[in-house]
Amino acid sequence: MTSNDTFEGGCTCRHVRYRMTSRPMFVNCCHCRWCQRETGSAFAINAMIEADRVELTAGQPELVDTPSASGKGQKIWRCPTCRVALWSNYGGAGDKVRFVRVGTLDDPDAMPPDIHIFTTTKQPWVVLPAGTPAVPEYYNPKATWPKDSQERFVALRGK
Repeated sequence: MTSNDTFEGGCTCRHVRYRMTSRPMFVNCCHCRWCQRETGSAFAINAMIEADRVELTAGQPELVDTPSASGKGQKIWRCPTCRVALWSNYGGAGDKVRFVRVGTLDDPDAMPPDIHIFTTTKQPWVVLPAGTPAVPEYYNPKATWPKDSQERFVALRGK
């Protein structure tokens, strides 16, 4: 992937469509119980990207404020028609970073996880792939993210 790559995605009913105008800073696969409950699945795969690099091409998602395990809350942006979650904003990262749900991409295969997090609560039948980092809880981005992603995040915080 190069920084000029774009990625299209949207909800099930196609009311809301979006385009990511670059690769994400980082992709995590979260196995925490909270993500399991929110998604009704075994994990959530989130592509972390600057909000200004996610362009709406159709429709308008609806904001749903939800609690989170951190206590800081989470804003989940959903299609107002089919209710699919497209991305989230978490209290710690603020509105400048979107956690795009990789499963809403037209080609989700293009964004495999860079890391598996909260593996202490992963479902026991989930087998993590060899070669992909996995941590028991959360991770230190300064020790884990590529240099260019760290630079993008620093620039984002300065905006």
